[in-house]
This record gives sequence, structure tokens and C-alpha cells, in this order.
Amino acid sequence: MGIACLMKGYPPNPALELVAEGASLDEIAHHAADCVSCDLYENATQTVFGEGPVPAAFLLAGEQPGDSEDREGAPFVGPAGRVLDRALEEAGIDRADAYVTNAVKHFKWKPGAGSKPRLHAKPSRGEILACRPWLEAEIIRVDPEVIVLLGATAAQSLLGTDFRVTRQHGVPVDTHGRRAVATIHPSAVLRAKNDDRELLYTQLVEDLRVAVGLV
Repeated sequence: MGIACLMKGYPPNPALELVAEGASLDEIAHHAADCVSCDLYENATQTVFGEGPVPAAFLLAGEQPGDSEDREGAPFVGPAGRVLDRALEEAGIDRADAYVTNAVKHFKWKPGAGSKPRLHAKPSRGEILACRPWLEAEIIRVDPEVIVLLGATAAQSLLGTDFRVTRQHGVPVDTHGRRAVATIHPSAVLRAKNDDRELLYTQLVEDLRVAVGLV
């Protein structure tokens, strides 16, 4: 994992070393707050680490923090988070019982205009790899029964770049010694045209129900 960092001259991500040393998740999160394993920290307000119970039946991982998450320092607290909360409830998952995080811990954005001065920008493969040890450390410490991967970035972070959420969503797979299910990111529901929005939301709920069936 240090390869992606060292190629650009960044210090390697210490996450898995901290796990090996017996650090708690709180201690790991404290170190993540100072992460400089890629350039994203330069324009982000703060590191947005995961939150939730430890251990947890479910670990849900999205792509990266959005504008609201970057400002508040918590995952899935913006519009996509509200879609996720509703879908979790319909699928039978209490968010209070799930650990929620992202594959990338800093908000990557590009300048916008008007009411949206900071627009989401997709993280690069190098940025995803540089951040993956934090996610792997969370998986080890949270010890979930099921991992739910929300969107292509999270799915490909753990399952490889050949994985396609469009084709393989809702299909249980194994990763990191656990069962996992990939589905769309809740933001896809928000971006969809009116005719597709309900269809995508229904897909999200159905995939979450597959995850429930694995517990």
C-alpha cells in the first residue's frame, strides 16, 4: 500500500501498522486526522473518518465525503445521507447499529458557482489506493458481519477495478474474510431523472435487503 504514496514522495499510510500495534479505532481515527498520504488534504476542511458502533453487524462504505460531510466532519450527513437513512429503514437496518464510512476520507472538489461553490470531483485511483489502509483498518476493528459498498469507487477499492456495480449489485461476494454486497451510491438516486429515480431507489433498498439476509 505504501507504493501509491511513495511514488509521489508522500509518507506511507500508517493505518495497518497502527492495527498491528494494537491501536484502537479511536486512536487510528486520531492519526487519520493528520493524514497526508495524498494531495486531497490540502483543499479539504478536515478528515472525515467513519462513525458507528464497534463491533457492528454492518459496515457501510461510500465513495468520499461531500460538501456537508467535509464541513461537519461526519459521514453521510448531507442529502445523500438522508436518502441512505430512508433506504436503511425500509430495508430493516437501524443506522445506529451500522458503522458508516467512506473509501476516501477527504472531500475532493472542483470550483462551482452560485449556491454550489464546491462541486464533487471523482477521486483518482492513486488517491483511492493511498486511502485504502484506513478503510481496511476500520474493517479489522469494526469486525462487521457484512460490508455494504455504496457505489463504484467503494466497490472497486476493495473488489478490484474489474468489478461493475451495474452488473453485480446485490450479489454477495467475499472480501477481507467477510461477506459483502455492492449497490449504488445514494447520490445516484438524487442525480437521476424523475422517471429513473424511484427505480434506482428501489434497487438500493433491495440490495440492502440482500445484506440483511446475510446476517
